[in-house]
Amino acid sequence: MGLSTAIFLAILSPLTLRAEDWPGFRGPNADGVSKDERIPTEWSATKNLKWKLKLPGKGFSSPIVVGKHVIVTAWSGSGRDVKRHIVCVDRTSGDVLWQDEVEGQSDGGDSGFSYHGQASHTPVSDGERVYVLFGSSGVFAYDLSGKRLWHREVGNERRARFGTSSSPILHGDQLIVTAGCESASIRAFNKQTGEELWKAEADSLAQTYSTPRIVKGPDGREDLLLSVVFELWGMNPENGKLRWYAETKVDTAACPSILVEGGVAYVIGGRGGGRTAVKIGGKGDTSKDAVVWSESGGSYVPSPVLHNGHLYWINDSGIASVVDIKTGEQVTRKRLGGRFYSSVTLVNDKLYAVSRFDGTYVLKATPELEQIALNKLGDDSDFSGSPAISDGQLFIRSDEALYCIAAE
Repeated sequence: MGLSTAIFLAILSPLTLRAEDWPGFRGPNADGVSKDERIPTEWSATKNLKWKLKLPGKGFSSPIVVGKHVIVTAWSGSGRDVKRHIVCVDRTSGDVLWQDEVEGQSDGGDSGFSYHGQASHTPVSDGERVYVLFGSSGVFAYDLSGKRLWHREVGNERRARFGTSSSPILHGDQLIVTAGCESASIRAFNKQTGEELWKAEADSLAQTYSTPRIVKGPDGREDLLLSVVFELWGMNPENGKLRWYAETKVDTAACPSILVEGGVAYVIGGRGGGRTAVKIGGKGDTSKDAVVWSESGGSYVPSPVLHNGHLYWINDSGIASVVDIKTGEQVTRKRLGGRFYSSVTLVNDKLYAVSRFDGTYVLKATPELEQIALNKLGDDSDFSGSPAISDGQLFIRSDEALYCIAAE
């Protein structure tokens, strides 16, 4: 290929993500980790608050950041008159650039948790388009100017007791969507056209709320990892076929996301709470040889982070845990105030943990979990989305507003 041809192709190539972007659930590497050194440790309604935007409704989804765009979802209404909203905001001014509204019915399940499942899926972007799953209303693709490009259904069976929450992910030209509540399936779509490329169905997917992830094993092969009740699955991301599986301690429902380091996947979850380390890769049932350790005690909803040989998480009841990744031994168990659905985020050597009603804790990411700050914004509504961090700014959302935190 000549130089002129290479330059021509580069000009024609689609927009790419910047290193500073936070393009999907838990960030660019799906691990809840940022190395941004400019994020403040203290803020309030009058300190280090760059802007605040009132949202059109509630939501458990997290913001994403793509260039100048901050994108978040919300829901309003009830029953058969639920509306889902996607809102795109200018990161500098906090002004709304565009928004869209999708009509549908409640995905809140049959357990009285009507606040969950309506806008719990975090969007994902490839730097050119943004994709969002709105439960039984389907999956939608937009360009960054707000034009709706395509829409596809994923089912409306509402199998899951607590609604729906798994976030879509991207893999090459594929958009991969876990539609557990909607149809007990996981599906891949062509991200440009919306064409369905493959679909895998299994009853156990109905209780899967966890977001899948793509990992490369020791042999260089890429696997699609998915946590389901009592098992970790390794699937072929090109056709959705199951390659291998291993037993885990995740009972009742699989909610937290998977972490991977050194060829080992760390899986936590279940109402009873369990944690398991599994060597990734292989064929068929790998439980006998692949399970490194498996212990009781985990987190039902919030996902962990991994730092310096330890797993850190804060569970739904506000209990912070630190676990040695080599042995599975719990080295710290410490109660914080409040309840949590948001997943802890690691910013350099600090943990940012957003509680539902009691503010954001900033802790040292060491087994001692020394508290640095507890920050409140004077907003009494529910903070259940996880933070997004990009280029010196921290974005958090509540049921009332989207906030931009930055050092003054």
